Amino acid sequence: MSEPKPPTPTPGDNYKGWLFKWTNYIKGYQRRWFVLSNGLLSYYRSQAEMGHTCRGTINLATANIAVEDSCNFVISNGGAQTYHLKANSEIERQRWITALELAKAKAVHMQAESDDSGDECPAVPPTSGQGGGCRNSEVQSTLRTLNSKVEDLTTCNDLIVKHGSALQRSLTELEAVRVGGDMGEKIRQVTERATLFRITSNAMINACRDFLSLAQSHSKRWQKALQVERDQRIRLEETLEQLAKQHNHLERAFRGATVLPSSFSNSTLGNKGGAGKGDASDEDDDNEFFDAMEDPAEFITVPADPKYHRSGSNVSGLSSETGMDDQSVNFDEQSLASNPESPQPLELEPVRQRRTRIPDKPNYYLNLWSIMKNCIGKELSKIPMPVNFNEPLSMLQRLSEDLEYFELLDKAAKCQSSLEQMCYVAAFTVSSYSTTVHRTGKPFNPLLGETFELDRLKECGYRSLCEQVSHHPPAAAHHAFSEKGWSLRQEITLASKFRGKYLSIMPLGSIQCLFEKSNNHYSWKKVTTTIHNIIVGKLWIDQSGEIDVVNHKTGDRCHLKFTPYSYFSRDVPRKVTGVVTDKEGKAHYVLSGTWDEKMEFSRVMQSSKGENGTEGKQRTVYQTLKAKEIWTKNPLPEGAENMYYFSSLALTLNEHEEGVAPTDSRRRPDQRLMEDGRWDEANAEKQRLEEKQRITRREREREAVKVASSPEEAVTEDSINDSPLKTDAVETATEANEVSEESIHQDNHQALWFEKLDDPVSGETLHVYKGGYWEAKDQAEWDLCPDIF
Repeated sequence: MSEPKPPTPTPGDNYKGWLFKWTNYIKGYQRRWFVLSNGLLSYYRSQAEMGHTCRGTINLATANIAVEDSCNFVISNGGAQTYHLKANSEIERQRWITALELAKAKAVHMQAESDDSGDECPAVPPTSGQGGGCRNSEVQSTLRTLNSKVEDLTTCNDLIVKHGSALQRSLTELEAVRVGGDMGEKIRQVTERATLFRITSNAMINACRDFLSLAQSHSKRWQKALQVERDQRIRLEETLEQLAKQHNHLERAFRGATVLPSSFSNSTLGNKGGAGKGDASDEDDDNEFFDAMEDPAEFITVPADPKYHRSGSNVSGLSSETGMDDQSVNFDEQSLASNPESPQPLELEPVRQRRTRIPDKPNYYLNLWSIMKNCIGKELSKIPMPVNFNEPLSMLQRLSEDLEYFELLDKAAKCQSSLEQMCYVAAFTVSSYSTTVHRTGKPFNPLLGETFELDRLKECGYRSLCEQVSHHPPAAAHHAFSEKGWSLRQEITLASKFRGKYLSIMPLGSIQCLFEKSNNHYSWKKVTTTIHNIIVGKLWIDQSGEIDVVNHKTGDRCHLKFTPYSYFSRDVPRKVTGVVTDKEGKAHYVLSGTWDEKMEFSRVMQSSKGENGTEGKQRTVYQTLKAKEIWTKNPLPEGAENMYYFSSLALTLNEHEEGVAPTDSRRRPDQRLMEDGRWDEANAEKQRLEEKQRITRREREREAVKVASSPEEAVTEDSINDSPLKTDAVETATEANEVSEESIHQDNHQALWFEKLDDPVSGETLHVYKGGYWEAKDQAEWDLCPDIF
């Protein structure tokens, strides 16, 4: 629907129309209705808001107008308010510039004229009671004078109506009178009434002239008073805005000093994104964010009483109170802070030098919307997409990346206290997300039976194996063990939905970590990963949700909360908080940090119920000792932005290695071609592998049909009729047919290196490593491996 074209501005005219105003980096330019009137530029979300809601106003008398390019221009009043505007065309932009310059010149001229006029009271707002009384008395006197003039006008109006009616009647009677003796009398009456009407009209004219003269004599004074009030209002608004910013800064600093340690908050507060150029404080209060409202903190931490920092008998007493030994009260410096390796000397063997670079990512153009518009609401694993959206790693390799900070589990294996060990396990849980902050590429979906080994036994003391155990739904099993006394196993199934504006990935399944020395058995689940700006804007990733790390042996628990990013939040972005409690629910440690940089922990000395937060929720106040760093993210290698933002470990995952299984992800041809920058060939190879997998799946289904319909297992009609319990036989046949039909549509695939078992500790069913892989590698016997590439 076309809109009326705004008229060409002329001096003294108001000007209004649509412009695009910059709001923030998330929403970009937004369409707003701008109105230029009386030297003030105001804007609204729509024309309907003009009567009740103004979103912002700039006084042009003190504003600077600058042109950026053919369609963009900037209006600023010295820093407090800045509007970055864009017109539809260069002609429209020039019209607005002309109108704004004319309005600015007129506003400056009126302000100078008002300053030069002789007023009885000073132009500067009075600061004393005497000045205020002068202005009030003057206004009251002027109002009384104007009121009397209005009363005179009202009286004159009544008289004009009265004498005008009488004159009309006389004229009517005069027309009806015949020529005769009454003629003279009637003419005399008409003359008298006409004279009265003329006198009354003159009085009305004089009263109007007096009123107009009086109004004109006071107009300049009123204009100046109005301008003074406007300037006062603008100054008050600017002052309030500055106070609000200072208050926000102080509150953020306070929250950083309480919830997060000061050393952490100072280094990360400045990294918060989302603020764009221009003034967006009044903008987009109804913008759509999946986490638009800030969730209040569940607890507050404050420094503990100095008595808790003393050593000796006091510490021992406190130790007995909390149920932990003296070493753990003092943070067990050897265990938690430094945690050195075993003092026994080890014979070092020369280790392989891993690669530190891969070919740079080529810059290929691709129309994203042409592919994604048909994928809204579909499962991500069922969407055929070119390698342009991928990174040259498979999902199995991404799972293996969880072991980048394996040192946390090494240190956890040496902890004497299960609560201290819980801190390291929780930190390991958070560290697995640090590699995702810039990784917007999608990993390759593994083929059924595909494997990936990560052998770091000589360098780091651990080995890892992943296998794709199911295709529909896609599921991967992972097992890792270390010479330091821990093992890790997980089975992950990804559920994902594309919603047009963002993509949500929900990992299903659990992760379990076992320690040999203490027999502690931990389990937890992953949080939701969300990729924003799928269609328009720069892609960015967020992690949100809650994780409960549970020690099934002792009942200890760590509740981790991943705060979703919100434009309106005052917290640091990507924030994570957690509390370690024992089986009785008593808090012992508090963890805080961000999932993309570092985590810190502090020992809880005392806890109490604090003040009510928003929505009436009572927050717990923890008195803690000084926080210590437990995990820090490794810096990315040089040039990582050109190598898919891979970490040092990720750069080595697809490196050629001798002796790996034929099903290993390193041998996948389409993935290798993509890494080498040959994307067109990679796309063709990817389609070939997917078609080969479909053919293999159809063959498995045909085999399943043959097995289900074999004579040995089939329930025939004759056997049903011969059965003495015919009803039971019919039910048995129906159930058998239903089971066989269901098995046809499922993956009839037996994993090669994993078997599905029930875990008696956690009560979960998952694929567990059954052994044999590393022995097969040592003997180079891969006869059992399927041909999937």
